[in-house]
Amino acid sequence: MESAPAMSDAGVPDRVNAEIHGVALRTIRTWRRRYQREGRICGGSRGTPCPRCDGAALDEEAYALLLGWYLGDGSIARARRDVFTLQIINDERYADLNQEIAATIKRVKPNASPCLRGGGGAIRVEARWKHWPCVFPQHGPGRKHLRKIELTDWQREIVAKYPEQLLRGLFHSDGCRFVNWASKPDGKRYYYARYMFSNESDDIRKILTDALDQLGIAWRQPRWNAIAVSRREAVGVLDGFVGPKS
Repeated sequence: MESAPAMSDAGVPDRVNAEIHGVALRTIRTWRRRYQREGRICGGSRGTPCPRCDGAALDEEAYALLLGWYLGDGSIARARRDVFTLQIINDERYADLNQEIAATIKRVKPNASPCLRGGGGAIRVEARWKHWPCVFPQHGPGRKHLRKIELTDWQREIVAKYPEQLLRGLFHSDGCRFVNWASKPDGKRYYYARYMFSNESDDIRKILTDALDQLGIAWRQPRWNAIAVSRREAVGVLDGFVGPKS
């Protein structure tokens, strides 16, 4: 049984894998799903080691990006056998970003097999692991804006090194870039790009503005739950690593 999931993980088609092992096609699929539910490496006896519990290496740049996505539109839910499912929700129109989320998850959790599930105009990018609460200690019961959200010391160190990636994840999850307009005294309109981030959590907005301050990006708060970046030079900086959604 151990060799079949390993071959599946290596890209061997299920039908060929079933013929090699002399089992039904549905058996191969059942074995693979079982390994995924248990958060195990296909064909291995243990799951992906945890950066916090096991001292495994962590791609910090990818983690900062995924942290932004998680704080914006992410959640973690307990599945069976003490495995947890990380879920990031994004608009189905942005195929490039949905693929980026999946690729970022794989960088943070090697051997992950993110699933992209559609429905209702949204894409849910999901991956299972026993250690998602370890790498995202902000996980807890209830909605994020109804409880305290605070970065740990080790998370702050990563964010300080990669504030651009954190901001990219935050703006692409709970923000947008759009073109606004205003009228000149002579009645003519002029147009300018603008970034807006909306989140009801005071703590998450503070995490965003701290990163903006670190990079010297001017911002303002047009309403209680929103942060805007409108100055031309500030928008230009964000365009360098955030940009329009696609």
